[in-house]
Amino acid sequence: MMDDLSLVMPEVVLCGFGLLLLLIEAFLGEKSKSLLGILTLIAASSALFFVLRLSRLNGEAFFGLYSLDPLASLIKGLILVILVLITVASIRYVERENAIAGEYYPLLIFSTLGMMIMVSTTNLLTIFIGVELMSISVYVLCGMFRENVRSAEASLKYFLLGAFASAFLVYGISLLYGSTGSLDIRAYSEAISAGNYSSVLMLGVALITVGFAFKIALVPFHMWTPDVYEGAPTSVTAFMAAGVKTAAFVTFLRIFYTAFLPVIKDWGGVLWLIAVITMSYANLTALVQENIKRMLAYSSIAHAGYILVAFVTGERSLSSSIIYYLFAYAFMNIGAFTCVMLMERKGEENLDIDSYAGLSGKHPLLSLCLSIFLLSLTGVPPLAGFMAKFYVFSTAIKAGYVWLAIIGVLNSVVAAYYYLRVIMYMYFKEPVKEIGEIDLSSPYFLVVFICIFFLLYLGIFPRDLTLLAEGAVSVFF
Repeated sequence: MMDDLSLVMPEVVLCGFGLLLLLIEAFLGEKSKSLLGILTLIAASSALFFVLRLSRLNGEAFFGLYSLDPLASLIKGLILVILVLITVASIRYVERENAIAGEYYPLLIFSTLGMMIMVSTTNLLTIFIGVELMSISVYVLCGMFRENVRSAEASLKYFLLGAFASAFLVYGISLLYGSTGSLDIRAYSEAISAGNYSSVLMLGVALITVGFAFKIALVPFHMWTPDVYEGAPTSVTAFMAAGVKTAAFVTFLRIFYTAFLPVIKDWGGVLWLIAVITMSYANLTALVQENIKRMLAYSSIAHAGYILVAFVTGERSLSSSIIYYLFAYAFMNIGAFTCVMLMERKGEENLDIDSYAGLSGKHPLLSLCLSIFLLSLTGVPPLAGFMAKFYVFSTAIKAGYVWLAIIGVLNSVVAAYYYLRVIMYMYFKEPVKEIGEIDLSSPYFLVVFICIFFLLYLGIFPRDLTLLAEGAVSVFF
């Protein structure tokens, strides 16, 4: 039997490297930026090694405050892969922009640590600690461009609205504790199944839902998303779109499918309505966006609505489709935002859609890569985006939510317009302005090609990930 410390070795490794990086930056200053990037890759790789080593184990540590199970291991693996990809893309990005401080990499590590804590526990207090560690780190990361007004605005807006979301979350936790006397989410399921619950407990459920709806960016708790995605450094935007949403959705999934499954059918109507409004509003608003990062921000909101379609069903046996979607979603967004990074230059962001006009003539490889990611976001086979939507909508149909699946498909058709519009600009429109030289450094393309590989692999051979996802969600049975 392994001791408590052995079960949390991935987190210990990340925490140790994060503190080490802070010390190195303090003593070496500007000279340490490239070294910090390399050490971050070593930290993520080391933590991933321990995650794989512990992946077959089930257990609890620190008197039930921390858990290790197949779901936690799988998602922690994905989160660490996201950290690796963002770090590789950031090494050149940080050097090029020369505006990101030395604490950039430690904050990436600590935010990742918070995500791993969130997905590795059934205790609400530990979940809250993970949420805050992740959130505070990301608040600071959003404001890394200190001389950029939009970056500072994004950081402040995210912090203020995030504080309200945290207040909802902690108040909901206090109500649940007051009504059941426990912080373990498994105790709530027992109380509800036995009929020993009150309106106070249901109010707690509602407040926790609001708190996580903010992190996931569900309508009407999405207001921060477009401004923050646009103002934050693009590498941070990619990290938020992939990592933060993955951790928040999986934690939300664990809480509801473990604690509140007996009443999830009662909440089905509310979640159904939120899913429809989220998909529809986000896609319709994205149609008129001229800024590529704002367009991808509304796309992110829409995809949260698609994922919620499977969540609404309340079928634990079908929840593996959510895990599959999160994997595909992560690689699609990291790839797309990396292509946006390639288009940017210091002092000239080239974020308006006119900047992409005629891009295929000068940079055919970049245009092809961005087109692949946009087509995957659209849901075109054989890319993973198609299989992700297929699994989610077929899950809704199997559970009897036919109209919800139809609305989801119709929204995907609407979304195809603004994704294909960018492709049309790149291939069929004459250049509107001169964008100058593009930084075609190898780290960017390494990230892009890895993302394309996984999108093709998961789209053509979905069974491998599906089996892993089914094994992961077995913790709910």
